[in-house]
Amino acid sequence: MREIIGFRHDDEGQWVARLACGHGQHVRHLPPWQIRTWTQSPEGREAMLGSELPCRKCERGEPVDE
Repeated sequence: MREIIGFRHDDEGQWVARLACGHGQHVRHLPPWQIRTWTQSPEGREAMLGSELPCRKCERGEPVDE
């Protein structure tokens, strides 16, 4: 698990969580498959700072995102 330290938009305008390990992970709100209403407001995203997400890139040994 890696701590969320920030957020950014990707090239398509989707939210990406910046993780403490240096990787990014999409945090899409795509009902009914992915319910992440917290991504839809600045307050919701701010409330998730410090939360942890599993980092599949770390699990695979991938280098840090640029």
